Amino acid sequence: MRFWQPNSPLSGLPYLKPGRSGRSSSYDRTGGNRDFAVVAPGETHVLAELEGAGVIEHIWLTTRCYSEKYLRKLVLEMYWDGSATPSVRTPLGDFFGVGHASAVHYVSLPLSMVFGPRRGPKGPFAAAMNCYFPMPFRTGARIVLRNESDMPVQNFFYYVDYELTTEPPPDDLGLFHACYRQERPTEKVEYAADEEHPSPWDLPGRNTTGDGNYVVLDTQGSGHYVGCLLNIDNFNASNQTYTWPGEGDDMFFIDGETWPPSLHGTGTEDYFNAAWGFPSGAYAGPYHGISLAASVQEHFGTWSMYRFHIEDPVRFTTSLRFSIEHGHANDQSNDYSSVAYWYQTTPSAAIAELPPVETRLPRRWPEHGLWDE
Repeated sequence: MRFWQPNSPLSGLPYLKPGRSGRSSSYDRTGGNRDFAVVAPGETHVLAELEGAGVIEHIWLTTRCYSEKYLRKLVLEMYWDGSATPSVRTPLGDFFGVGHASAVHYVSLPLSMVFGPRRGPKGPFAAAMNCYFPMPFRTGARIVLRNESDMPVQNFFYYVDYELTTEPPPDDLGLFHACYRQERPTEKVEYAADEEHPSPWDLPGRNTTGDGNYVVLDTQGSGHYVGCLLNIDNFNASNQTYTWPGEGDDMFFIDGETWPPSLHGTGTEDYFNAAWGFPSGAYAGPYHGISLAASVQEHFGTWSMYRFHIEDPVRFTTSLRFSIEHGHANDQSNDYSSVAYWYQTTPSAAIAELPPVETRLPRRWPEHGLWDE
């Protein structure tokens, strides 16, 4: 019987284990204070290229780029164990938990942003970003930033903190994955209204297949899903029978199952652990929160929301398809985008290429008060 069994991250700290800590960072190799990289348009910069077995434990970074909406134009990719295809491919800002090419101040357990106005006459904002998702690897790891904007990243500061282990990870340990998806706009399903202004409990339409839902994750293999970021721009609210998109249910189809799914929810705000809309506006919890809230009435505007399954991962053996209705029974046409986070064994399904830059930029840019036509 072990003297004391750790049951939290803090209680495990006293236990010693073999390993060697390391860091790949942008520090000035000459000993000076130019502790950053410059990434020209079209170039790819390597943050870390590691050999051997180990785990990445923390990533911190910050950038300075004057291209509008650049947090959707910079792309983060991660490759494990010599793979030619990435296990992580997302726009930079979305990976760290905020969509719409925006940055805010929030803290969750695995991700955070530290945000404030930019010092000096240029630049719209300053944000530092952190990731604490553990990312194991067996033979090597490679993390890169690709600049798909029209201007250079003039300052790119970063830490990648890792631990090299004396033994490789066990065969049943999953590798970290993250992928970005979008649908702009979602395809609205038309239903005949039963009344002029139906209540959210009496909305017309029935969805008994899950077909047409917004898909957050569709993957093959064995692993467990650990959360997502979901972004909604409810730009089309005035053309919808019911203006609030939160009536859309979440559905997890596990291992190829058909209707009904193993996990079926009761509404979008419910899946993200709120209720009655998002009455508090923006808030940050360790496992769930609203990282970006619309500055106007809740039925309109731009939203980013996160839900992390740290205590309750969704496990699958051969496949997982996680989707959310866009409005009740998919009765709304709005802009949706997302990042899914999960662990699984390899080989895994290939991470899709990102949409071209011009098609993934937000319709509206709330952080700057700029509203595109």
